[in-house]
Amino acid sequence: MGRCADLEPPSVGATAAAGFLADRFGEGVSDVFAAPRQGAWSRAFFFRRGDAHLVIRFAPWRVNFDKDRALARHATTDLPIPPVLEIGEGLGQHYAISERAFGTILEELDPGATERTLPALFRALDGIRVADVSGSTGAGVWSTDGRASHRTWHDYLTSPPPDPFSDTGDIWRSNTAASRPAALPEFDAAHAELRGLVEPCPEVRHLVHSDLLYGNVLAAHGRITAVFDWGCALVGDFLYDLAWLTFWAPWYPGLAAVDLRAAARQHYDVIGLDVPALDARVRCYEVRIGLSGQAYQAFVGEWDEFDATARRVREILA
Repeated sequence: MGRCADLEPPSVGATAAAGFLADRFGEGVSDVFAAPRQGAWSRAFFFRRGDAHLVIRFAPWRVNFDKDRALARHATTDLPIPPVLEIGEGLGQHYAISERAFGTILEELDPGATERTLPALFRALDGIRVADVSGSTGAGVWSTDGRASHRTWHDYLTSPPPDPFSDTGDIWRSNTAASRPAALPEFDAAHAELRGLVEPCPEVRHLVHSDLLYGNVLAAHGRITAVFDWGCALVGDFLYDLAWLTFWAPWYPGLAAVDLRAAARQHYDVIGLDVPALDARVRCYEVRIGLSGQAYQAFVGEWDEFDATARRVREILA
């Protein structure tokens, strides 16, 4: 799928993590084990310290941990963001310790559970939408210094992917040329078409999570219990998060079984929020998400996923 991480995760094992935690906290640490689902850029381990259930993550750099800590200030009952309790260095990596949340990963819910969770999911998206970003400038990839990556939202949308990989040049293009040479002209044509889709998209400035799948949202009993991993956060149109879900929904049976766009429209009607050109905006963002996903997949060599994502982009543009 489309992700924003671009480095290999650290090779930290459970034994090393347990040793580090014992050195850091002493005998109060117990039940250290690797999280069953690991991220693309970090390694996570659950543990207990006394009665507290916690998680420690190790990564080659700390910027995403800083983002998690900074954006946790927007936590509410409807938008539960686990607080980051500590950030430091250890085992040759950066680490962060957070409160552990419990629940089922959003994209692993069955259709019935997904349907029951939709109201809570949209309330969480509302919480992201109304988060105060007045202390920041620009649009696109959000930074903890308050400056986003692009001057305007349209600049971000039409910038050539992969903007999250700015330090890797065109590696994804050279990889594609070697493994899927016929895909590059199609990709470039889709990107050119994207530039014609941005007109209905408003120049608004909302917080956007931009990575709502891949284990980053937990749910239980119809409630959202955690939204974390804010490393891909943007400043832009809140509908980008809806488009993230609608674009990738065909990969996940629970999400594919519900009409996310219709449910969103109904939710906005209920809360009295006017959302003009919803379909056109979501279509634009779906194309942008798909192209960025292809760039990432080419970068890491996930060619089956690259092909499937390209087919999805074609469907949307048809």
